[in-house]
This record gives sequence, structure tokens and C-alpha cells, in this order.
Amino acid sequence: MNTTGPQPIPATGLPEVITRYLAAHRVRDAATAVSAFTADAVVTDEGATRQGTAAIGEWLETAASEYTYTTELTGAERADAHHYVALQHLEGDFPGGTVDLRYRFTLRDGLIAGLVIEV
Repeated sequence: MNTTGPQPIPATGLPEVITRYLAAHRVRDAATAVSAFTADAVVTDEGATRQGTAAIGEWLETAASEYTYTTELTGAERADAHHYVALQHLEGDFPGGTVDLRYRFTLRDGLIAGLVIEV
């Protein structure tokens, strides 16, 4: 792993599986979004962890219906061949109205094995 930390890359440098997930999540297509994950994937968001595609699918459905918001990919970083960060700006009717989030991805076998979403 890169010991200097993630390095900025163009958004076009993100692996296809990440861009597919982000695009599906943006249009609230939970079925396509969940297809980007390994069967045993782990997602942590807002302090809660979900494991497995069934739990991740439920989280995606709930997140899509809880608030109305838009997302914009504002940057990308690569730590190594298996670890990427997508920087997302969200605006919507959630508390605070705007937030910049880091989506930290861990890849395995061409799919997302881990995702941590944090401020």
C-alpha cells in the first residue's frame, strides 16, 4: 500500500465498478448499485455497518427514499490498486442541506468489497 496516502487522480481514473456504483446510486437504481458489491461486502455509513448484498440493498433503498438530494463527484484519489476514494458533494433536504463526503472503496476481484462513507 502507498505509505504517502491517497494521491489525487482524475475522476476518469476511477475503476469502472466504482463509477458504475456511483452512477446507479445517483439515479437511485439500487439493483444496479448493489450488483457492484461482492456477496460479503461491508458498507459503513452514518456509524452503521451493513454486511452482504441483501443488507446493502436495504440500505440503498432506505437512503434513496429518506431524503431528496443531488450528488456531484468533486474529486478522486487512489491509494493503491485496491483502495480508492471518491469525493462527493451532496445538496438536499437532509439536516444541514449540504455536505462533502469521502467514499472510501476497497476492491476485490473487480467488485467493491468495502465502502466507508464519512465526512
